[in-house]
Formats: sequence, C-alpha cells, structure tokens
Amino acid sequence: MDKLKNQKVTEKSIHLLQQNYYTFEVDTKLTKTEMKYWVEQFFNVEVKGTNSSRIAKRKKKTSNLKLNTMGPKKMIVQLKEKYSIPLFLSQN
Repeated sequence: MDKLKNQKVTEKSIHLLQQNYYTFEVDTKLTKTEMKYWVEQFFNVEVKGTNSSRIAKRKKKTSNLKLNTMGPKKMIVQLKEKYSIPLFLSQN
C-alpha cells in the first residue's frame, strides 16, 4: 500500500505498544476507515479503534509574514486484546 509510509518508533509509541496501540505515518488523504480496513486485511488482525492527527511543522517566517505548514499525518491503531502486529522481523 503506497498510502502507508512507515511505522513510527518513538518513546511514546513504544509505551503505547504495551496497551496494544500501533503508530503509523500515513498519507494525508488516508481516512480512518481505509486505514482500519487495510490493517485488518494486511496483518490479519481485528482493529478496535483508530485515532489520527497531523504532525505540525515549524512555522516558516518570510519577511513579516508567518506561515503555518502542516506536516505528515499519523494514525494510531488499537487492536483487540488477543491480536498483535510484529514490528521487527528477525533475520535468522
């Protein structure tokens, strides 16, 4: 899927993994419903809920005008209790 860019691995996302939440950086046009469908089909899991937010970029200043720019979109997917997504595959 070209709308899913990568998995976000930050300190916060690692803490969320303990509660069965997975964080992905996605295309800005992707909806919650599309993300839920894709995760369920690709990883063969059941999604309990999704949250989305836009990551704010720094404000650009040109002369006396400040421009607010929006960065990439991230989605946090909560899976049902007995499901999980492998983040890293070992190469043995």
